[in-house]
Amino acid sequence: MGLLKPAERVAGQRHYSSEAVDRVLLIRFASHMGLTLNEIQLFMDGLRDDTPVGPRWKKLAKRKIREVEQMIQRSQQLKLLLHHLLRCHCVSLEVCVQRLSLSPGLRRIGQQGKTRSRVSHNLD
Repeated sequence: MGLLKPAERVAGQRHYSSEAVDRVLLIRFASHMGLTLNEIQLFMDGLRDDTPVGPRWKKLAKRKIREVEQMIQRSQQLKLLLHHLLRCHCVSLEVCVQRLSLSPGLRRIGQQGKTRSRVSHNLD
C-alpha cells in the first residue's frame, strides 16, 4: 500500500530507517484504535518527518468521532436488547417474532435509532 518506503538491503537483510520504525508504530497504534488501512494510508500519504501532523489528525479525528458515536449508540441499544432477551419467555421462535413488532418497550429502542431496522422483543 506504500505505507513504508522499501527497505535498503545489506547482505541480504532489510534495514529500515528510524522513520520507518516510527511509521510502523503509528500504523500499529492507528490500526489497534480501529482505523482502517485505507484511512491510515490517507493520513500518511506524503507525510514526512518534518510535516506537522496536527491538521491531518484533526480532520481524521472529526470523522472518526462521528463514526465512534454512532457505534456507541448501536452498542448501547444492542446491550439493552440483550438484557431484555435474557428475560424472554417465548415458547417458540414464531411467538417471539410475532411479539417483535408489538413490544412498546423495544419500539422506544427502535425510535432511538430512527433509520435502523427495528429489532425488538417483548419487554413486558
